[in-house]
Amino acid sequence: MEPRARAGKNVGKMNFSHNELAQLLFAHGDCKAPLGETVRVLDEIVTDFIQAISCEATRVAHHAGRQKVKFDDFQFAMRRNPRFMGKIQETFDKKKAIESARKGFDVDEQLVMRDAENEERQTTKDGPRGTKRARAEEELGEGD
Repeated sequence: MEPRARAGKNVGKMNFSHNELAQLLFAHGDCKAPLGETVRVLDEIVTDFIQAISCEATRVAHHAGRQKVKFDDFQFAMRRNPRFMGKIQETFDKKKAIESARKGFDVDEQLVMRDAENEERQTTKDGPRGTKRARAEEELGEGD
């Protein structure tokens, strides 16, 4: 289905919030309170762009014999515009870096908790001997 054919149901409606688009405009040099007409036009432009790219990516997926659209389909749809491809690639690289950092952080936290539990179990199993060892180490440390 052509993107223009689906755009009829969104005529007159804003697809993005006014605040989001106002912040986008402000980030690119506009004033803090842009005109309503400017925000409306930007909403139409962004919506048309997203619909066109999504439709093209859907066509690529359909041609490949898949029902689901993958990231590679969007890459192929935007292959002629290196600026868009660079931004998309940068965003996905950042996302992967954040996910790997989170995994590393979660694993380290779990290992620390396991180690603490194991040490606690060892001290409870040792009973009085464990406390004597600790006292002997303290005495040696104080004597030096």
